[in-house]
Formats: sequence, structure tokens, C-alpha cells
Amino acid sequence: MATSGNLGKAERIAYIDARLQALYPETPIPLDHSDPYTLLIAVLLSAQCTDERVNQITPQLFARATSPEQMVTLSVENIRSIIRPCGLSPQKSKAIHRLSEILLEQHGGAVPPDMAALEALPGVGHKTASVVMAQAFSMPTFPVDTHIHRLAQRWGLTRGRSVIETERDLKRAFDETRWNALHLQIIFYGREHCTARGCDGRVCEICRTCYPNRKQPKQCHKA
Repeated sequence: MATSGNLGKAERIAYIDARLQALYPETPIPLDHSDPYTLLIAVLLSAQCTDERVNQITPQLFARATSPEQMVTLSVENIRSIIRPCGLSPQKSKAIHRLSEILLEQHGGAVPPDMAALEALPGVGHKTASVVMAQAFSMPTFPVDTHIHRLAQRWGLTRGRSVIETERDLKRAFDETRWNALHLQIIFYGREHCTARGCDGRVCEICRTCYPNRKQPKQCHKA
């Protein structure tokens, strides 16, 4: 125990790991999908959109196309008309159509289990590729979005000024075998207990346990 009453870093890491495992022993994937391709499309759609909204929209899209072969038969405007409620539909519809073409042209119509190949696809950044690698192919990654970035700062796990720096620090803090589950467990906990407006680093159970003597709101670096 640190002399201030706040937990030391090693104690914080051990406590957070154990508490999240106790709270969320099961980590269901929040986005509805049936295979790596439909997962890739759902994760792409989730950018600046809630998982709940994506799950409302994808049944309409997947009723028309659940493979690259089927998706390329739709026009970009067809795709856009379906996914419009997810936001950023002009960019996302073009990306979905073009990445489907690339999967057919370069990967035999399959989603490649390769980080670099995924990141080379239109509309697929590092975080999206990491999610697909973790959830479709069970490869150890630690996808970090803006909310995980914020919680990691509140919990004293990183001083990173970007999601890439925070990802690096989280990978160093936790055993590789826990990365995929922890990514989801932190998301679940954040949505339920440590929201952007509901906790300022002094309200939720984990924040209060790690930093019982924190007097001021935790100022976090934006991603």
C-alpha cells in the first residue's frame, strides 16, 4: 500500500485484473456477427456509433450481403442507404464496398488473420484490426478506444497521450493471456460504472479503491 493511502501500481494492476474478472467472468462480443467478415463490417460500422445501433442496422445489411462476393453486387449508394443511421455513411459505405473488392482481389474472399493486411483495408484502422484479430482469430491484442484510454488514465495504468501509447502500457501491465478478455471487461465496466460523465476518477468502485485519497477530478488526456 502506498503511503498516501492510494494503491501502488502493482497493487492497482492486481486489483483491477481480479475485480474485472470477478465482475465479468464471461465476455460476450457486443457486436452481432456470424463470421470474420461480418465481424469486420460490424466493427467498421461501430466507429463513432454505439454497438446497440450497429446491432439494429446490421441485420438489414446482412440480409442483403454476408460475404464480399455478395457485398460487391450492391452499389455504394445501396450500402449507404442501409447504414446511414450509423453515421459517417458516405465514408463507411465506400470503405465497405472497396474492402470487399480487395478481399476478393487479394485474399481469396477471406478476411486475412494478419494485422498489417487488415490495416491496409479501407476504413480499417489499428483499433478495428485489433478487434478482428482478437475476436475473430483469438490472437492476443489489446484494442484501445477513447473510453479505455480514459479509464486507463483514471486508474493510473498509463500516462499515454494517445490510444497507441495507452495500448503499449496496458500490454506491459497485464499478462498476454488476459488481453482479449480485459479489453471487453474494461468496456463493460466503463459503460456500467465509469462513464464519461458519471465518474471523474473519484466515483466508481475501482477509482475509489485505487485512489481513495484523490481529492480532485482526474484530468485525462484526450485521445
